[in-house]
Order: sequence, then structure tokens, then C-alpha cells
Amino acid sequence: MNIFYTPDITGNSYTLNEEESKHCVRVLRMEIGERINLVDGDGGMYIAQIVDANPKRCRVEVVEKQECYGKRPYYLHIAIGPTKLIDRYEWFLEKVTEIGIDEITPLESFHSERRTVKQERSEMVVIAAVKQSVKAYHPKVNEM
Repeated sequence: MNIFYTPDITGNSYTLNEEESKHCVRVLRMEIGERINLVDGDGGMYIAQIVDANPKRCRVEVVEKQECYGKRPYYLHIAIGPTKLIDRYEWFLEKVTEIGIDEITPLESFHSERRTVKQERSEMVVIAAVKQSVKAYHPKVNEM
């Protein structure tokens, strides 16, 4: 299942950003008429059909929309002190996204070995995990 992250989708027509367009058209070799899945990070799952297979601006038309895809009746917020090895923190972000955590807060404590975490990198790891695990909700990643 090919899932593309589209946080700003509105209406029935959407143009994928350059990175997602390249992945769709060049890497996956998708063509006009094929269907793809889109998630907006707020619970919306969309089935769309490719209208223009341009590798820089792939345009799609929404065929079906499902609200509150995989919604749970509770809210989970987890806090963690990032480890010295950033790979372990990124692995943690990936796994908690896959199991469905709603909010993640990195903590700096007295004995913390890591004092900074790159917010942009954390967001990229979470987006990749959302797409891979077929989740329609993007967890909020707070600043340290």
C-alpha cells in the first residue's frame, strides 16, 4: 500500500509536493489512472487517482475520503529523556508512532547526556513512521 503524507489537503484536487511527487512517479513508477492513498495527519484517509504524473508536481483527484481513520477513544502522551546515541531516540520515535502515541515530549533532566534534539529531523522520522505503519494521525512532537 502506497501512502503519501499530505498535511494541507483540502477539496477534491491536490498536488503532491516535489519530494512525494518524485517518489510516486520516478521511484514507484506510478502512472495516470493509478490509485494512491493519502493521509493528512489529522485522521483523514483519502483514496486518490493520479491525473497528472509529473515528477515535480504530481496532481491527484480524491475519489474517496474517510474521516477519523483508526481513531481511539483515549489520548496518550509520552515523555522521554533522549539518549546519548540519537539513533536510539529516532528508533523510539518510530516505534511509538507505529503503536499510536498522540504526543511525544523529549525531556532534559539533570543527568541527561543529550541537551538538544533536532526538531526537523524528529518530524521527518515521525512522518516516515506514519506512512509506513498506515496511521492517519501524526503525533505531536514537542520541543525539548
